Amino acid sequence: MDTLQTTLFETIDKINERIVIVRHELHAHPELSGKEEHTSFLIKGILEAEGFNVRSFDDNYGLIADLVQQEGAPFVALRADIDALPIQERTEAPYASREAGIMHACGHDSHTAILLGAALALNTVREQLNGNLRFIFQPAEEITDGGSAQMIAHGALENVKAIFGLHAYPYLNTGQIGYKYGVMLASADTFEIEVFGKSAHGARPHEGVDAILVMSMAVNSLNHIVSRRIDPLHPAVISLGTVEGGTAANVICDHVKVCGTVRTVNHDVRHAIPEMMEVSLKGICESMHATYKFTYSFGSPEVCNHDPMVDIVRHAAETVIGPENTIDLLDPVMGGEDFGRYLERVPGAFFRLGTCNPDKGTCVSQHNARFDVDDDALEYGMKIMALAALEAMGDA
Repeated sequence: MDTLQTTLFETIDKINERIVIVRHELHAHPELSGKEEHTSFLIKGILEAEGFNVRSFDDNYGLIADLVQQEGAPFVALRADIDALPIQERTEAPYASREAGIMHACGHDSHTAILLGAALALNTVREQLNGNLRFIFQPAEEITDGGSAQMIAHGALENVKAIFGLHAYPYLNTGQIGYKYGVMLASADTFEIEVFGKSAHGARPHEGVDAILVMSMAVNSLNHIVSRRIDPLHPAVISLGTVEGGTAANVICDHVKVCGTVRTVNHDVRHAIPEMMEVSLKGICESMHATYKFTYSFGSPEVCNHDPMVDIVRHAAETVIGPENTIDLLDPVMGGEDFGRYLERVPGAFFRLGTCNPDKGTCVSQHNARFDVDDDALEYGMKIMALAALEAMGDA
């Protein structure tokens, strides 16, 4: 290990306890997408106290902090998401959420703390860098529109040659990471379907058009799209999450609304599914004398890593935790992440940071009321992210 790496890692060791405290503060005060005011204020204050020039924005709570060593040189960017979820926390951690119905159930508090720590550590060796670094603290990852689009619109990727991100992963042990060449995560789209029928007395159904019956036929048809119209070698998911309809037990329902999500890992399949859904809805509704409204919203694209950037993450991880703990995940998963928008524009890689420690109860899945992150994982995240940035700059 060269002197630059040694100095960097020693600095991370020194600030690790401080970063854990920051993570606990963020966890105790989670904020929903688009409302991350306290989180942004805290991070900005710490960065500015360390001499960073931090950009904030009027239309969101995201932050961009640049570490400029060479004017005009390209940037290597590191990104973290900062928002929480509308879930009531059920852990017994002393730093558990103090905000009713809101918690960091996906680990964004740890992502934010790790990026902050990496930024502080890299700032201490800035005079030895051969390029520039950008630290992107992104809001609103958990909503369909995704905060990455806002950050890109504000110039987050201007003059950026590479970008890296991570995600807490309770399916790997603390001290491990997971990498993936190519598509790692699915696209994440949403849809809304409304069926309009005709109200009638429940005892005289022939006088009405039963929107519940029509919608049930539509739901059944939609579920056949994946099993019968999509190549089974290209995974896809169509899931319905909400159903609303009806006013009374003895009234034929005249309006039903369902909302759902579509996940794919193939661009062509993704763009074919809305048309397939429309064809099914149109045929069923017309045959039943009902009408419909179909709204499809394209959300985050699939997260497709760039091979050379994955190589950088692998090498950095092997340096920090060893090859035996650097795991090839092999298959994509159908979860979504708006980091994919960055990867559509610049080379980069996203990886999984193991956070499972059975003794600490941190092996619970994300979006669960008992989810938590092992604090010991933060050190590994900081070192791997920082070293990957150095390697992408040509300094390691």
